[in-house]
Parts: sequence; structure tokens; C-alpha cells
Amino acid sequence: MKLTIIGCSGSFPGPDSPSSCYLLEAEGFRMLMDFGSGSLGTLQRHIGLYDVDAICLSHLHADHCLDLCPYHVVRTYSPDGPFGKIPVYAPADASRRLAAAYGMPEEPGLETAFDFVRLTPGVFEIGPFAVTAGRVNHPVETYGFRISHGDRSVAYSGDTGESAELVRLAAGADVMLCEASYLDDPDLPPNLHLNGRQAAEHAAKAVADTLVLTHLVPWYDKDRILEEASRGGFDGRVELARSGAVYDLG
Repeated sequence: MKLTIIGCSGSFPGPDSPSSCYLLEAEGFRMLMDFGSGSLGTLQRHIGLYDVDAICLSHLHADHCLDLCPYHVVRTYSPDGPFGKIPVYAPADASRRLAAAYGMPEEPGLETAFDFVRLTPGVFEIGPFAVTAGRVNHPVETYGFRISHGDRSVAYSGDTGESAELVRLAAGADVMLCEASYLDDPDLPPNLHLNGRQAAEHAAKAVADTLVLTHLVPWYDKDRILEEASRGGFDGRVELARSGAVYDLG
């Protein structure tokens, strides 16, 4: 099982990373978690344009899903295409909303390239992966994920405020990709995003192995976010997400 960080910038692409996108690979199967703004370009540094087998979208904010629109162009209008449909696991109404973003009519919409599957909380299989989805605390329908293969697992927060469900999803995970959008300032809005300290507190409760702080908003100091994570009581390895970083879980 291998994890590659394609994009880790929060809210909009930054100077050194596109928005949220993570590539998981096992047994020759390639799955994306999120497909945010700008990530399709960077993805091509790591795999071929047509090599994606499945996509999971945590929620329908642009920085987590919008590059599904240009990927429809890739799979539909390539000189070697059109290519077969691939499944897209997403919250309710994803097909209609992404078709509207693309500027397509609802029929046929993006279904010519993608088979949309409505996400609900629970456990299901995608290729060789066991996927657990759970609702986390964000203003729109949003899911965190636990992706397992054999005895290895990656947990992903999506976008969330403080969340007991995230702790459950990340319990004992080898890698916990956790958003840290905010600095640790007072009076932060609830049920929206986490800061570095809160991310570390969730990782400590989950007893995760490695915490990777992601969804890093370009206007905040990343080093300060990392320093604030040291106050969260987590004893494991902590690092900042970086576009191009690879975690080979074996």
C-alpha cells in the first residue's frame, strides 16, 4: 500500500501545491481521495492520465472536487478515448452539481465518464481497499475516510472541526492525514476546521502512528502550524504534508 500526496493546499492552490488530492495504490489499483483545484496537472507527474481506477470525494467544495470536471474531458475526448467509466464515491447530488460547474446539462452530465455512487456512513470495498466512511463536522455533507489494505491503514479527515468520528476512523492508523487549516487563535468558529494543536489531540486520542498535517492554507505560516501541533499531546511522528511526498506502507 502506497500513499502519494498530490495536493495538500487548503481552500485554494498554493505556490507549491494544488488543492486536496491523495493517491492510494495497492495491487496495481489506483484510487484518488479528493480531486481539488489544480491537482490533475500534478497527478500526471506520478501516474498516467488514464490510470485512475476510482475516486472518493470527501465533500463538494471546489478545493476537494473541482478537477473532476477537466478529468471528464480527459476520459471523454482523448484521441485514444473515450475510456470506460470509473466509480466516483461522493456525497448526495454530486453529479448534478459538478455538471453545473462544468457547464453541462444534467443529462447526460458527467455520467458518460463516471459512475457516481452515493456515499453513506459504513464500510465497503473499492478494488483491493476496505473503505470506512464517516460523517465529520463541516457545514456541508462531509466524510472522513479510513482506507485499509491488509494490516495497513490510512485515515483522512476531509474538512472538519473537532470530531469524535474522526478519532474512531483514525484508531491505530499507520498514517493520519489530518487537516490543520487554522492557527491556534481564540474564538475560532466551531464545526469548520482544525488547527495544528487540535489535529494532534485527535491523533493522540486515536493512537495513530504518524500524523501528517494537511489542508495547509497558503496565507498561514506552516512552521507555526507544525509548532502548535507539538502542544497537542501526540507522541508519534508529526510532519507537514508536502506535494510529492510518498509513504510506502508496505
